[in-house]
Amino acid sequence: MLRVSEDVSLEEWELTESFTRASGPGGQNVNKVATAVELRFEAARSPNLAGSVKARLKRLAGRRWTADGAIVLRVEDTRHQARNREIARDRLVDLIAKALVVPKRRVATKPTKGSVRRRLAGKAQRGALKASRGRVTDDE
Repeated sequence: MLRVSEDVSLEEWELTESFTRASGPGGQNVNKVATAVELRFEAARSPNLAGSVKARLKRLAGRRWTADGAIVLRVEDTRHQARNREIARDRLVDLIAKALVVPKRRVATKPTKGSVRRRLAGKAQRGALKASRGRVTDDE
């Protein structure tokens, strides 16, 4: 079981891990050992997440969200399989924790009359300055 918060935890059946060979440096070891972790979380089928949380999670996951409603995280940061597993699980927990936070609704506000007046006065002053920059004529 993977604990996200006090009231949200993920069951083991929702998570699938597969291991592949990682790219990048590592010498001969990189060709022998499968250290990269691909963590798959069945988010759409998860009974522990509410519909609104799933919608926010889908938006936050971006292209990591698959067509069948799963989140796929690939981690190949270190040369150690166990450490990559920890990193993948931590990233999943962070992602779900962000989705659990309900965003505050924006309250529409109007500018004050004083700020509108100051803005228009500044625009008029700037317009007058530009209008005074006419073409110079030889009237002498």
